[in-house]
Amino acid sequence: MHSSHSSSLLVAPAIPRSAEPADLTPGQAFAAAYAEAGTSARVDFPITITDSFPGFKRRPRIAMRALFKTVKAEGPEATYFFETHPTEAAKRVRDEALRVEAGFDFQCGKVPLRPTRAWVQIPEALLADPAALATFIDFRLLVRLGTAENQSLALGKGGDHMLGLLEMPNLRRLPALADPVTSLLAACEHVEQMGGSADGIVMNPADYFQYLFPRQDVLSGLANLGIRIVRTRMINAGQAIVGDFYAGATIFDSQRSTIAFDRPPEGTFARDGLAVRGEINTALAIHLPTHFSIAALT
Repeated sequence: MHSSHSSSLLVAPAIPRSAEPADLTPGQAFAAAYAEAGTSARVDFPITITDSFPGFKRRPRIAMRALFKTVKAEGPEATYFFETHPTEAAKRVRDEALRVEAGFDFQCGKVPLRPTRAWVQIPEALLADPAALATFIDFRLLVRLGTAENQSLALGKGGDHMLGLLEMPNLRRLPALADPVTSLLAACEHVEQMGGSADGIVMNPADYFQYLFPRQDVLSGLANLGIRIVRTRMINAGQAIVGDFYAGATIFDSQRSTIAFDRPPEGTFARDGLAVRGEINTALAIHLPTHFSIAALT
């Protein structure tokens, strides 16, 4: 590999390569493609590679996508149902006071699949060592892509990008109560009052380790109820997303991913250098906005 590659990202047209055989990790498949095609290497995967991060096999920490049900999307957009909040007209619905969901309106919408991308710069010495290159892709690119997906699902970016839960305009904001644990449990109770069952919590690690981890009784109780907790920096400390993720929302997933050499957008890295891009294509659809809330903890 010539040294000029580390200062230039002028890459020849990509040569797509299948990710076969299936027992290769994404990093191993990309290292094999690099050995064959150099900086024209590109691997197209028939899976969503954020599920392939090796760390998931060793520790019970989960990513946000694990909270949702996932449906394969065959086209550029997906059709989904959703139910609106009760309206004044719903007050005339029989049993609305007993079952608030009786007053919801059933509607249909479409949501476009959008790319989520992450980048790493390749230290030039790794290119001469296929095993080291494969490990770098598996442990650094995949975790960067997983973090980018957490960001998309939680924060979103608006515009042409996926709308994240914190951007959804119709999710209820719940005020803080006496203490963070009480606030969190009240948000779980709110889901049940709306006809669902909380099965997920998204919170900042600072809140988890300060307020929940010392309360192993609370943690075990939540686990016994089937409520899983995602710790992520993509939500500010002092708030949490609580919801019925499996019933209330869907990730529509192309189940196709790409790893390729490419030039990153301006400002991605502090210096120029050879870079690799990982990409997935997904959409987030919220069927039951009433089954989610953004709870203030403090």
